[in-house]
Amino acid sequence: MRRIALVTLVVDDYDEAIRFYTRALGFRLVEDEPRPDGSRWVVVEPGSEGQGGGLLLARAKDEAQRGRIGDQTGGRVGFFLHTDDFARDHARMRAAGVRFLEEPRHEPYGSVAVFEDLYGNRWDLLQPATG
Repeated sequence: MRRIALVTLVVDDYDEAIRFYTRALGFRLVEDEPRPDGSRWVVVEPGSEGQGGGLLLARAKDEAQRGRIGDQTGGRVGFFLHTDDFARDHARMRAAGVRFLEEPRHEPYGSVAVFEDLYGNRWDLLQPATG
């Protein structure tokens, strides 16, 4: 079996990013280990352990990387957070201060709304249609 285990997300500050992803989005902190170079290995994931699809939160090391924070996909939706209960997660995220860029839409493929993370990266909150 093959799967993408992690995707790197360049962030400004480890602790700020951990707070946003765990509190506002409800992710769980999987790893937070110091590295010899002063960086940290920080992994968060939205699902239960072993399902994969986690984010490696990597603090920007230089100006070039800092310039990509919040614009890692050129302004496009680059991340897709699937849920089994759109209304529940949409309401919880709004209450936690997550900025949605549109009202929920109900498309043939499911219920969806675009939101931004704390740095401005665009995400879809998506409950895929069944059947």
